[in-house]
Amino acid sequence: MTECWPIAGTFTISRGSKTEAQVVVAELREDGIVGRGEGVPYPRYGESIVAVVAAIQAMAGPIAHGLDRAELQAMMPAGAARNALDCALWDLEAKRSGTPAHALAGLQAPRPLTTAFTISLATPQVMANAARAAAGRPLLKVKLGGPEDPVCIAAVHQAAPRSQLIVDANEGWSPDRLEENLAACAAAGVTLVEQPLPAGDDAALSSLRHPIPICADESVHDRASLHGLVGKYDAINIKLDKAGGLTEAFALANEAAGIGFGLMVGCMISTSLAIAPALLVAQRASVVDLDAPLLLTRDRSNGLHYDGSLVYPASPSLWG
Repeated sequence: MTECWPIAGTFTISRGSKTEAQVVVAELREDGIVGRGEGVPYPRYGESIVAVVAAIQAMAGPIAHGLDRAELQAMMPAGAARNALDCALWDLEAKRSGTPAHALAGLQAPRPLTTAFTISLATPQVMANAARAAAGRPLLKVKLGGPEDPVCIAAVHQAAPRSQLIVDANEGWSPDRLEENLAACAAAGVTLVEQPLPAGDDAALSSLRHPIPICADESVHDRASLHGLVGKYDAINIKLDKAGGLTEAFALANEAAGIGFGLMVGCMISTSLAIAPALLVAQRASVVDLDAPLLLTRDRSNGLHYDGSLVYPASPSLWG
């Protein structure tokens, strides 16, 4: 099924703005038990609501014949459709067995985590106002990718001087502006910069001495894309919609850590149903960016509990 969830205000990045989150929910039923998973189709990756729904519906036959998570990885490409089905399979197994998803994954019970809170791209003054309103939060994620980026990040830092800042350019910088923008971020005390250059056009990162760790986002999806990042990036941002589900996200985290990449776990704009499984991967991440429900005007029932920027693990009534 498809759902639309209004965003509180406007969410703006370098590629544009949106006022609602469009998600797809997969539901799997067995003996009266329902497993659910939520995926977010992302046009940047050639996805649409219609195509994701069709891809999920096309798996009805294999699912009816007992498709498991390992088989799902082989039958579907990484993306929002596989994510929704994979997370629904995890949820169904947890509810059917009476074993929490974290235990199924061989993990300890998850703990609450501190998440970043996003400041959308806007004019320096608007961004400063938003940062001032969120200045009590320990970690702010600042969207950049516009012509006034050095002024914007300085304004945010001045408005929220006690908050740790990370920056996400969403592929919005060009090589000729890279050093200037990184210097401005360093001056503002930024501790991480996500995806400064377009994926596929990021060769300049391999020869650039950068004062701040650089994290791949659009450049990394699943394990197949990982080794091409060596020498360019210091960390990767794992998102379940990119990886194609919790199963691949766990494997990606293990392989990336083995290579030496730092781990960040992020999300698309979604409800708590999409964030709940991501919290399991995020238990080992050094940076957590799972604030999507905080950006909505309302969340689904039995949603995650947020205490400021502290997000608590899901109850079984939501997922897992």
